[in-house]
Amino acid sequence: MTVAVETSKSEEGEGRKKIENFDDILPYIGEAGRYQWLLFLLLLPFTFVYAFLYFTQFFLTLTPEQHWCTVPELDGWNLTDAEKIALSIPMASEEELKMEGATPFSKCQVYAVNFTELLEAGVRTADPSWPFRPCQHGWTFNYTMIPYASIAAQLEWVCDKTFLSSAAQSAFFVGSIIGGFIFGYIADHYGRIPALVSCNAVGFFASVGTAFCNSFWSFCLCRLIVGTSFDNCFNILFIVIIEYVGPKYRTLIANMSFGIYFAIAASLLPWIAYWIADWRILSVVTAIPLVAAFAGPWLVPESARWYITIGRTDKAIEMLKRFEKMNGKNIKQEIYDEFEKSVNSMMASDKSHKQYTVLDLFRKARLARITVILVLYWLLIILVFDGHVWNMKLLDPDVFMSFSLAALTELPAAVLLAIFLDRWGRRWMGFLSMFICGIFSFIALATPKGPPTVAMAILARLGVNIAANIGFQYAAEMLPTVVRAQGVSLIHLIGYFAHIIGPYVIYLADISAELPLAVLGVLSIMVAVLTLTLPETMDQELPQTLQEGNDFGKEQNFWWFPCLSRSPEKRKKYRHKLGATNAGFNPGSLQRIDSTRL
Repeated sequence: MTVAVETSKSEEGEGRKKIENFDDILPYIGEAGRYQWLLFLLLLPFTFVYAFLYFTQFFLTLTPEQHWCTVPELDGWNLTDAEKIALSIPMASEEELKMEGATPFSKCQVYAVNFTELLEAGVRTADPSWPFRPCQHGWTFNYTMIPYASIAAQLEWVCDKTFLSSAAQSAFFVGSIIGGFIFGYIADHYGRIPALVSCNAVGFFASVGTAFCNSFWSFCLCRLIVGTSFDNCFNILFIVIIEYVGPKYRTLIANMSFGIYFAIAASLLPWIAYWIADWRILSVVTAIPLVAAFAGPWLVPESARWYITIGRTDKAIEMLKRFEKMNGKNIKQEIYDEFEKSVNSMMASDKSHKQYTVLDLFRKARLARITVILVLYWLLIILVFDGHVWNMKLLDPDVFMSFSLAALTELPAAVLLAIFLDRWGRRWMGFLSMFICGIFSFIALATPKGPPTVAMAILARLGVNIAANIGFQYAAEMLPTVVRAQGVSLIHLIGYFAHIIGPYVIYLADISAELPLAVLGVLSIMVAVLTLTLPETMDQELPQTLQEGNDFGKEQNFWWFPCLSRSPEKRKKYRHKLGATNAGFNPGSLQRIDSTRL
């Protein structure tokens, strides 16, 4: 008790730092107190929602590799599957054998003969010279490795309809683009909590509706609606929590929420699908965590920074007092008065910032180059990430185990980032992670089929996981304050297009079995090289104006490695302002709050 009183006196004494922005008042209410950690625990169901929405469709549309044309005439003859295939299915063509997941027999052709006459004549083995034709009576699937019939199997999205699974996944991410605008508008005009509740409610009802789909178009429509809630279902709450956490704890909170919660959710999902073994029930069960959002208004505080942006400083202070009470603090009214005065003054002077648009990022040559590189950087990372997710089904017949192991790489990725990101910097760590991803993608091509290839692909996935988490905050720290929110929104919006085309990477296997991993390896190396063309943001004063954004990093040496050098790049004039570390952190497209100035 004595220590707490002395600390309070020290904090509020005459020698204390002047309160100029939101980060300055956080130490008084607690930068990572009891309430912040309670909110961190509340992230758990929402992170499960995020992982389930992201990956559930993978298991809703899983199709066994072994499938062949159904021949009704053979059903009454008491034949095994092997005997039916030997009599009715031609051997796979050279083109089919080159495809990933190929089987010795054709998946899309059947002999065009009278099987009843052949069986009555005692023929049990096909003559390769017989004519054959495409399947006319549907397909038979071997459910040994995948113990349930997904919607793709039930509706027979195979052979010339294989692309429908990816098309449905693309519809999901088209919905994400639409949802970004809709729920972004709600978040900006009505608050973060209304956006959180409405977003998750839409996702819940559309996920339940998915269970009643009986056609490609109804499935696409439901998945498009579900997609509107993706990203926003988690990021709205995530942003609110990050805003209330002190700068020095943001990297830890941000990465550990993904590392622990997301890894657990994504690694459990395959076994939930395996145990349920029914795609309709799976769609409903994975929607259950979305219900947690309905308790949001009673458990989650509204964003104090949002209140400030709409001119409700009184409500912002009300939220801060709520944190003060929960964290067991005792703050003098003069602290709040000084904060209110500083914020109102800053908001009055910042009115001119509203005239800037995202187009201003392209009005200065160097800033335009940085912006374009950031867009390409994020676009390629998403493409590589989704490519590795979808390519996993081609690498191992036990897709449940391999998917689960790959998802668990989120945990070591988060731990590595929490330990090294604020020591090594974003630039070189981003380079190393994507370089590792590319190298292991190429090594996977040279390893024997089976567990060795899967192990190399999982290590590649670890690399892209690290890079993706770095990418969450890199752009927000690098773009100038006056257009930071709009710039990050643009980058994430374009990233959705990578989500749309990502599932189609696996169809490169139709040209060559090695092509998907080869392309992912090349793209990874490209991203690694792109990273080195960007400035380092660690320990740097974040740019405020367009000119500062254009000049940002000019003084940095290409070979500067923050943890090994005390070079001029870390001189006092280039260091960050007190409390600005990771202040621009923004993992989603809904952020409309400039946390480096409030």
